[in-house]
Amino acid sequence: MTISLRKLTNFAAEMKGQTKGAGRFAPSPTGRMHLGNIFTALVSWVRARRRGARWILRIEDLDPGRSRAEWARLIEDDLHWLGLDWDEGGAEGRGDHGPYCQSLRGEFYEEALRRLTATGLTYGCTCRRADIMATQAPHQSDGRIVYAGTCRPAVIPRPEGERSVPDGVATRIWVPDRDITFTDEICGETTVNLARHCGDFLLRRADGAWAYQLAVVVDDALMGVDEVVRGDDLLLSTAQQLYLYDLLGYRAPRFAHVPLVRNEQGIRLSKRDSSASMEYLRAHHTPEEIIGRLAQMAGFRPDPSPVNAKSLITDSL
Repeated sequence: MTISLRKLTNFAAEMKGQTKGAGRFAPSPTGRMHLGNIFTALVSWVRARRRGARWILRIEDLDPGRSRAEWARLIEDDLHWLGLDWDEGGAEGRGDHGPYCQSLRGEFYEEALRRLTATGLTYGCTCRRADIMATQAPHQSDGRIVYAGTCRPAVIPRPEGERSVPDGVATRIWVPDRDITFTDEICGETTVNLARHCGDFLLRRADGAWAYQLAVVVDDALMGVDEVVRGDDLLLSTAQQLYLYDLLGYRAPRFAHVPLVRNEQGIRLSKRDSSASMEYLRAHHTPEEIIGRLAQMAGFRPDPSPVNAKSLITDSL
């Protein structure tokens, strides 16, 4: 497995005098975890433990068609096996900020949506995915979908404020045509123009399912998460979330986007890579072997020798 280190080693070594808060690991229960998921979890866990912060396990099961309770149970079992413990969340739901499964947190998202609707910036959208894809420019080959504003009202923002969206219609939020700049702990200064990057984005789908961008902002804010460690495939979506943090009056956390773990062909790992799945890894390696290799990749240790996860809390480079 390969990984691009970039600024990761410096990030692993520096706590920068951060105060106690919370980190989190928020996997989706759509399959067995793989080495890349564990790498992200380890970096987040060590960072939280070294600064005395809470570490939260939140299950992001927003997609009812793909999420399975049995996968959530295996996620917990794999983390236990690796020695990565959590202070809040999990199946037992211990902690003061639950529930810790997004499928059970609809009331919090409803309240946030009401607040956003009151700004006059939300509107209903009846476009189907096929309609949106038909508007994409031929050069947009990176998989991004940029909404063209087909259902956007002529005047935005609307001064009259709250206007509800009927059932069965998706809800979007207007975005300004301006740059949003933020400094990522690993990737450095990043600038995104939401109008060009994604356009007006979804808050709730037509079938009632909540959009990731809204749910993750609400959950991190209400759970007191002050440092988000996740894969750098989500780097640019940070701008969408910062936009919502500002509109909702929440304090945004620090963001640290770690490089994705890739296979020998340079392709990012997925849950289809059986040789990197936790099922295969548990059958062929000890927890200490896996943690040792990932700790070196993260810059927590100078060599890949086997190591217990808890020893990384006090290790220094």
